[in-house]
Amino acid sequence: MSATRERLSCWARITPALLCAAMLSVPLPGQASEVWNFNLDWRLMVGDPVGAAEPSHADGGWQAVSLPRAWNEDDAFGKDIVEHRTGIAWYRKHFTLPPGARAKKVFLEFEGARQSAEVYLNGKRLGLHENGITAFGYDLTAALVDGDNVVAVRTDNRWDYREVASAQRYQWSDKNFNANYGGLPKNVRLHIADKLYQTLPLFSSLGTSGVYVYARDFNIAGRSATISAESQVRNEYDSARTFSYEVTLRDANQREVARFSAPPRTLQAGETGVVVASAPVQGLHFWSWGYGYLYQVETALKVDGQVVDRVQTRTGFRKTDFSQGMVRLNDRVLQLKGYAQRTSNEWPAIGMSVPAWLSDYSNGLALASNANLIRWMHISPWKQDVESLDRQGLLQAMPAGDSEADVTGRRWEQRLQVMQDAIIYNRNNPSVVFYEGGNKGISAAHMREIRALRDQYDPHGGRAAGSREMLSQALQDVAEYGGEMLYINKSARIPMWAMEYARDEGARKFYDAYSPPYHTDGDGPLYKGQPAAAYNRNQDSHAIENVRRWYDYWRERPGTGTRVSSGGVNIIFSDSNTHHRGAENYRRSGEVDAMRLPKDGYYAHQVMWDGWVDVERPRLHILGHWNYQPGIVKPVSVISSAERVDLYLNGKRLGSGKQSARFLFSFDAVQWQPGQLKAIGYDAHGKQVCQQVLASSGAPAALKLSVTTAPKGWQADGADLALVQVEVVDAKGQRNPVALDKVRFELDGPAEWRGGIAQGPDNYVLARELPVEGGVNRVLLRSTRQAGQIVLRASAAGLKPAQLRLDSKPVEVQQGLTRQMPHDGLPLNLQRGPTPATPAYTTSRVAVAVVSATADSNQPAAAASYDDDETTAWHSEAGQSAAITYHLAAAATLSEVTLKLSGWKERRYPLRISVDGQEVYRGQTEASLGYVTLPLKAQHGSAVRVELLGETADSNAIQLSEVAQQANTDTGANRTPRGVLSIVEIEFYRRP
Repeated sequence: MSATRERLSCWARITPALLCAAMLSVPLPGQASEVWNFNLDWRLMVGDPVGAAEPSHADGGWQAVSLPRAWNEDDAFGKDIVEHRTGIAWYRKHFTLPPGARAKKVFLEFEGARQSAEVYLNGKRLGLHENGITAFGYDLTAALVDGDNVVAVRTDNRWDYREVASAQRYQWSDKNFNANYGGLPKNVRLHIADKLYQTLPLFSSLGTSGVYVYARDFNIAGRSATISAESQVRNEYDSARTFSYEVTLRDANQREVARFSAPPRTLQAGETGVVVASAPVQGLHFWSWGYGYLYQVETALKVDGQVVDRVQTRTGFRKTDFSQGMVRLNDRVLQLKGYAQRTSNEWPAIGMSVPAWLSDYSNGLALASNANLIRWMHISPWKQDVESLDRQGLLQAMPAGDSEADVTGRRWEQRLQVMQDAIIYNRNNPSVVFYEGGNKGISAAHMREIRALRDQYDPHGGRAAGSREMLSQALQDVAEYGGEMLYINKSARIPMWAMEYARDEGARKFYDAYSPPYHTDGDGPLYKGQPAAAYNRNQDSHAIENVRRWYDYWRERPGTGTRVSSGGVNIIFSDSNTHHRGAENYRRSGEVDAMRLPKDGYYAHQVMWDGWVDVERPRLHILGHWNYQPGIVKPVSVISSAERVDLYLNGKRLGSGKQSARFLFSFDAVQWQPGQLKAIGYDAHGKQVCQQVLASSGAPAALKLSVTTAPKGWQADGADLALVQVEVVDAKGQRNPVALDKVRFELDGPAEWRGGIAQGPDNYVLARELPVEGGVNRVLLRSTRQAGQIVLRASAAGLKPAQLRLDSKPVEVQQGLTRQMPHDGLPLNLQRGPTPATPAYTTSRVAVAVVSATADSNQPAAAASYDDDETTAWHSEAGQSAAITYHLAAAATLSEVTLKLSGWKERRYPLRISVDGQEVYRGQTEASLGYVTLPLKAQHGSAVRVELLGETADSNAIQLSEVAQQANTDTGANRTPRGVLSIVEIEFYRRP
């Protein structure tokens, strides 16, 4: 949510799925408060010239830029993260205040800077911001002059930057994951307010906390709640001021739905206080997954009946619950499915500094893959992405700032300060559902400090405070969620979800070994002297691996027992300019590439994740394409949530696919013929529920150009982007999926070429000529400050050229200020509709409780094997009987047993299981990401004996060698002798 002194204005059309969400900065009648977009018409100099802070400094020769803009943006994807340019860069801006503003309060709000920013106004130093993450601001009032004012910002993005006061480095300034886009890569705003005003939520720099809006007393079915607004108010007049506080709630169509107020309040000169108003509200639309419904909450201060200050806070209302191992949103269970995304969320030759509409585009693609959660990695996200997820209806986990370990001393204090600022700045954004205390487990004492911050600054926001790991019972007493990085965790208490899984890499360019450029799966250079097949996958194997990795989470979903997994997030959504292990100099783990073109793994997730818990809409996706050479015989894989999948080639049925990992259907050897390959999915009753057709296309004949811009059009503000797609098509206009033609671009008119990315020299970043991959690619054009017609021409040898005409629209600027905000005109995504009232899952099995256990050896630890604590385990004593008997709370006919066994990633245990003396299972367990489920023969009883038959074996291990810190992959196999049975957790189930 944004808190702004602005007025709503509706964008053109309103449809059931997309509602107006624009906010134009037009002052209301009688309103003294204003917010101005401060992004336009800056000057940039890379270096440290003497006197750059002085207003008289000659900056006419500096580069003209509009923010947000990283000074080293050319490095994005063109260079390895460790080679990103660093150093000093200055930004300067001239502006003149509107008439009358000199008598008021004036603040400058920066959404962030990298790494440090020393800010001057008219030569006077205002302050230094150093953490490289959070928003900050300064009171300009005392340093302003009539006429021309000059803001100058000295930035320093050195990797080894140290905090001035402590000489301590920042833990998160890390060359592995924190792409170093230096300078002012985020938005800037200017605020003009009365001397009696509601403060800004910029705690560390201004010492103020702003407005806090929240809901309580939810009645989801009845669509009602109590809405409260709290504003911190400061009186900077020389005498006392008495004022009233009025709250107006408007829905997404700008209709007033409630108005309420607080009794009059008096603040003495220089006093700061908090004023609160609350009221029950009926007929609410609750914010939900894929239903980004937002309200405008207007809080106004009135003196003698006249508005002197008015703040617009954009927010949504939703109910959450984190208990019984599950997450509930608006009373419905939601298994978490999504992505651990790099906070930089970057694009080639731009970095993170994209316009707000392009943030919506990227995040909207994640939603369209049926993700419901974005876990930002290591670093708190910038406001633009936070607000984007609000509009899309995507939950998010918000970290503070860290690396890969708990820390102490000043480094922990730095993290706490970032979390404090991030909570205050983002506590009104409904999409923020988790506060993350650490990318690795933190101590109970540190977890209490994180919770204390939440309780102090966001006591009513419905957000869980937790961290990675937090698996022990003691830590579960203080954390409100947890979960490992790589493995499946379950709990009957706090939700456990995987923080980052499926870490393999694969380029979009490579479909399979049968398609140009004929990449053998896994082929590529060694990584640190070790085989790197997992980082050089093709699209087929990358997608299949995603299916296999998700299967374990799906199998332990809510509805499968008392202890469940709350899901997990795949690392990452889009290819990232961060640490990498494959052939390229950037990470290719994304389900879309750096230009957001989907890989097959994107569609695999769309199939598997289509539902709150259980799959609600059956889908299927055929991996790859259907353009091959005569004589090719190849396997065909179909990802589907149907119960059976049949394959047809030109109308001839080829049979049913072999099912594995629930969602994968395989057809081993299919002889290619030109025409149509069709897959049809059927439910358990044989009814067709989904289908897809792949059709062969003709030879490449022409180029095709298409463009995506903001809903309001392409703005000539010097920062807006146009996303242009180029395709190689056949004579019928169908894309040729194996084309690799190199395309030459020519650009005429007032626009700047930023280009795209492809495999090749310098990744073709900023190149005017680059190849399509799989018949398609994309490039970016940036507007200048001059509006006009732009012509883009594309040509390739032997193909009919294409041309695209675009018009950029003028932006009105008044003395360096504009009312036009980056988020103006952006619609709300309401496509999934409100939270359904029906259950999210069907119970598939029922847990049978264990009351005690009798072990043949090491009896004191027997209870550790069923204590809902994955940091404890029972193991047999070496050289003694490796068996244990469990006594059930009631006799039952068991159907399955689920175990987490020490060394689960690589170790296989030969087991025999008996119920009341009758053998119900004999076999060898498989390696897994945590839990293995064994089917049992039907046998009624109350005593279950589990025995180890011989030595364990380490084979078919799940390879996780890509993890930088190998300690994170340890599952205990090296500490468990082969003749020992070691059970971390065991659970017994009967059919419902």
